[in-house]
Amino acid sequence: MTLPLDTEAVRANFPAFKQANLQGWGFFENAGGAYMAKQVIEHYNHYYTSHKLQPYGAYPASQEAGKEMDLAHERLAKALNCSVDAIHIGPSTTANTYTLGKALEEMLSAGDAIIVTNQCHEANTGAFRKLAKIGVEVREWQVNTQTAELDLDELANLLDDKVKLVAFPHCSNIVGHINPVKKICEIAHSVGAITVVDGVAYAPHSLPDITDLGVDIYLFSTYKTYGPHQGVMVVDPDLAWKLPNQGHFFNKDILRKRLVPAGPDHAQIAACNGIVDYFDELAKIAGTQGASDPYRATSLIMREQETALIEPLLAYLRGRNDVRIIGPSTAEDRVPTIAIHCQKPGQELAEELAKHKIMAAGGHFYAYRLIDALDLGIDHGVLRMSFVHYTSQSEIEQLINALDKVL
Repeated sequence: MTLPLDTEAVRANFPAFKQANLQGWGFFENAGGAYMAKQVIEHYNHYYTSHKLQPYGAYPASQEAGKEMDLAHERLAKALNCSVDAIHIGPSTTANTYTLGKALEEMLSAGDAIIVTNQCHEANTGAFRKLAKIGVEVREWQVNTQTAELDLDELANLLDDKVKLVAFPHCSNIVGHINPVKKICEIAHSVGAITVVDGVAYAPHSLPDITDLGVDIYLFSTYKTYGPHQGVMVVDPDLAWKLPNQGHFFNKDILRKRLVPAGPDHAQIAACNGIVDYFDELAKIAGTQGASDPYRATSLIMREQETALIEPLLAYLRGRNDVRIIGPSTAEDRVPTIAIHCQKPGQELAEELAKHKIMAAGGHFYAYRLIDALDLGIDHGVLRMSFVHYTSQSEIEQLINALDKVL
């Protein structure tokens, strides 16, 4: 099989592949956190070495620190095709949604309604469900229990002019199906609702075009997009000014501080420059650096790479009668996060795969409500195998051979 990306050139950007303790291991738990790119590590090391101090001060080292942080915001905005004022970097996506929930608690009133799904990671549903305590009606957009997917007709049935917010995932961290975000946002906006999209499980596979999607709030985790452990929250600036300030009262006029009450590690923000550096290098490998939008063009190549890699694994799983693939059984409209339900519990399978040098995981992966809705057994859970564009063909073959032994 000829892949669109040179796998060895891609993997050369990740020091983990050169570590002695990881040699021979196939890494299939990327949905839990991807390997960090060397460009990120270099920025991290530079910040800690050159100016691990309070940024934005009166002296040169402090000023340089602040400039590196500002540059990270600017470059992330360009990569995501949004305004720099829309970028908010917090400690994690879970912390960011919690902050959003507190802001909405001050903004919404009893009698208002919101829509959440049971396909979400709990981070993108739990914080908003708590609004019920102030009298907000929480409506659940439920998955089709046969396909595990979300039906747009079901969303339409839940909508009316009481709905002020619709929160849903770009794709589930278990189902893997790519939801039609742009269409869902159009439907939600037809009644004036705010849209909150959890992109944590999607962003590692394709950088989202925020402007094209038309989303009001988009969240993802940088430690899953080859960077440090943080959460990026992209919020339409007009909406960010309308949301009640969650920071210190004296910072209420600083947009970047209104929704990040406890700032994350300064070095981690600066290190986010390395994420964009990596995607710039990936564009060179893909030959897309000259495109009008190299980030979207590169994402398309990443998608082609992952599609080619996922096909043999899905074909193998489709050929077994003792495995249920959760979500689409073909590569179309899905990311390479594949969860399967078998007679053996997911964690037990993960432990058996580890004996064959396969790193995978089992459980409910914080999608507790989804596992329950699909009647998969909370304690039983699923086996999840997740990979990205740096995964090699030989690792896919290694996984299939290991599955053949443990299933």
